[in-house]
Amino acid sequence: MKGLTEVRWVGRGGQGAVTAAKMLAESAMSEGKFIQAFPEFGPERMGAPVKSFTRISSEPITIHCQVSNPDISVLLDPTLLGVVDIVEGVGKNGIIIVNTTDSAKSLRKKMNLKGRKLYTVDATGISTKVLGRNIPNTPMVGAVIKVSGVTKLESAIRNFQQEFSGKFKEEIIRANIEAMRIAHDETKGE
Repeated sequence: MKGLTEVRWVGRGGQGAVTAAKMLAESAMSEGKFIQAFPEFGPERMGAPVKSFTRISSEPITIHCQVSNPDISVLLDPTLLGVVDIVEGVGKNGIIIVNTTDSAKSLRKKMNLKGRKLYTVDATGISTKVLGRNIPNTPMVGAVIKVSGVTKLESAIRNFQQEFSGKFKEEIIRANIEAMRIAHDETKGE
């Protein structure tokens, strides 16, 4: 499909990969775009590798299969590098975003990565500092928005406030928004 952006999220159970896929999709939907967000289910448990997916388009989405060639591959947990192939299916012009303290240049060398755009952000450090816990999903949503432009950061913030204001205390809402903004600003690429 023309004008379709597909995102694969990879993390560990409990890090919010499924929630991140949904957050990004709903933010785009609030801008009038067509969306899909869905997890890949298996024997998930806290700490086990988990995948979820987002599709965003300006036209109705007519496919309903798993994402096998994502435009963007997002890794929420750097300990999965070498365990899960985050480059799998990503084309030469694709984008890879990794939660790591490594620079994009250093990580590219470690991964022996050719082609593709590579971005890094310390989402773990941001979430630990701002939220008090290693839940890197909201920072990674900020990073995806920065490098892809599939939706606006303000749409994601507004959507987060609407979606979670009844579930979390106001200080948790503010902290997640701050984490998104910080990651958006600190994401660097090569």
